[in-house]
Amino acid sequence: MKPIATTSKTSHTAYKKWAVAAFAGLLVLSLSACGTVNQENGQKTPLTASQSPVPTSSTSSYKTQFKSVVFLGDSITEGLSFHDVLDKANVLAGAGKTAEFSLMAEDIDDLTGRNPKQVFLQLGSDDILWPTENPKEYSLKHYKTLITKIKEKLPNAKITILTVTPVTEEAEKKEPRYKNIADYNQGLKELAASEKTGFVDLTSLIQYSPDLYDSDGIHFKSGYYTIFLDALKGYVK
Repeated sequence: MKPIATTSKTSHTAYKKWAVAAFAGLLVLSLSACGTVNQENGQKTPLTASQSPVPTSSTSSYKTQFKSVVFLGDSITEGLSFHDVLDKANVLAGAGKTAEFSLMAEDIDDLTGRNPKQVFLQLGSDDILWPTENPKEYSLKHYKTLITKIKEKLPNAKITILTVTPVTEEAEKKEPRYKNIADYNQGLKELAASEKTGFVDLTSLIQYSPDLYDSDGIHFKSGYYTIFLDALKGYVK
């Protein structure tokens, strides 16, 4: 039995090293998308707060309305706290995060410690870029595991899955895999039905406000997040 155990451990270690390396690559891709181009020298510079900040009164209202909620997601979700629309305590997100990495990063323990009444999950914009034969199937398998673990740790918390937001045509031309967003979102809808969680389709949210996209055509300016939270008010218990 020892040789088998050793082989399994070696295989698991090798997989973790591969996964970490893949995550690093995906993180670089995500961070590069989170930059803006300096018009003078063509160099990437970090994102700064949007030119149209959210009014303080509105921000205070959202923070009160969503005080018992935690949003778990990737860099798009992270915009909620980056633009100070919600407190960091209500946002558990980061660039390059996928359903699998959320499990590996011990987000479940972090989430459990926050003890929210409701959890909104918004993962997938990085999952569809995952370097595997079937990113959708691979991702949804881990997404299901993530939901199962949240239910185990927070049995009374309401879980709601949010769809991946669409990107601009220009962003899709630069990264053709974004064409799979609609198909991935259908997978999320089916997952929500099978796991008996809430589901909100955000596809049309940005349709009439293309000016709210950031320069990369993937992420959003602060104004988007007020529309985003307004759309979710009715789903907060």
